[in-house]
Amino acid sequence: MPQPILLLGAGRRRAYDEFVLRRVAAARPVLLVDAAPPAWAQPWPAGHLAADPGKGGATASAVARFAARHRVRGVLTHSGEYAVAAATIAGQLGLPGLSPAAAAACGDPPALRALLAGHTVPTDDPGGPGAPRVSAETVVLDGEIRIAAITRTTLGPAPARQPLRHTVHAHDGLLHNRFLRLAVDRTVHALGVDRGVLHIGLALTDRGPRVTDVAPHLPGDLIPLLVWRATGVDLAQAAAALATGEVPDTTPTRQRAAAVQFAYPAATGRLDRLDLSPDAAHEPGADRMLLTQHTGNHVTAGPHATVADRLALWVAVGETPADCDDALRRMARHLSAGIAPLANAA
Repeated sequence: MPQPILLLGAGRRRAYDEFVLRRVAAARPVLLVDAAPPAWAQPWPAGHLAADPGKGGATASAVARFAARHRVRGVLTHSGEYAVAAATIAGQLGLPGLSPAAAAACGDPPALRALLAGHTVPTDDPGGPGAPRVSAETVVLDGEIRIAAITRTTLGPAPARQPLRHTVHAHDGLLHNRFLRLAVDRTVHALGVDRGVLHIGLALTDRGPRVTDVAPHLPGDLIPLLVWRATGVDLAQAAAALATGEVPDTTPTRQRAAAVQFAYPAATGRLDRLDLSPDAAHEPGADRMLLTQHTGNHVTAGPHATVADRLALWVAVGETPADCDDALRRMARHLSAGIAPLANAA
């Protein structure tokens, strides 16, 4: 296999993870490091290394044995679960990547807040639950920091506060907000990141933008797809290029908006029916609409739901966020579900 990039973990859900795998594989050969890759992932990698990325030491040994026989160009993951392993393996192979300490801090909220506080980064502690939430999709190349896009997130009710919608607009005014830019710059410097793609979450409080979390890898929830549809910037291929020491092309080629909506159960119980009309694909602005749940499964209602309880997702594109909102509402009418409440439910 000619100089592959190692991808730790294919992902667990095709609806969310296939896009990233497909885009990375379109740019360079991918060696998938996964103990048991799902069937849907098999068409894209050029090869497979049977190792569990969650078992850091054993995986590093397996990768080292492979690297002794083949040149590896880079190490990449789009899973927070494997961020430390990816950083560790990249360091052992002398390849570009985040430091293991920085990757570990991103996965430990108290440690992250302490690290950011030491670099005068405003954090969301104690931020208000009603503050609007956004994320800066950030590309770092040899110290140059670029915010490729702003993702605006609509959260559901407490206590779960799960995302209901993400929206990306190429002309988002926050791209020019100097306070948000300062928070992002200081976050990158605090983590010591020289190159990579970061997903930096922020709360827009009355005291200004405050960092809530940092994902030192590609974001989930189809955000890379939204950024691509709205701006033409391919975050997946940018991350792959940075991991291999190359210079990515992050020049915007589109000036649009894109959004994804998630459907959560209206009641807790057994999912007896889940239907999607084929006419949804013909709605103006529709990009895709996918079922993400199976009948017969137990699902939990929205206020307490997790990502695993989502029934469906649908993506829309348009000239403005308002166009996307209209398209998402039209597409929602094509989804119907039936849930049988539990016999012992209160």
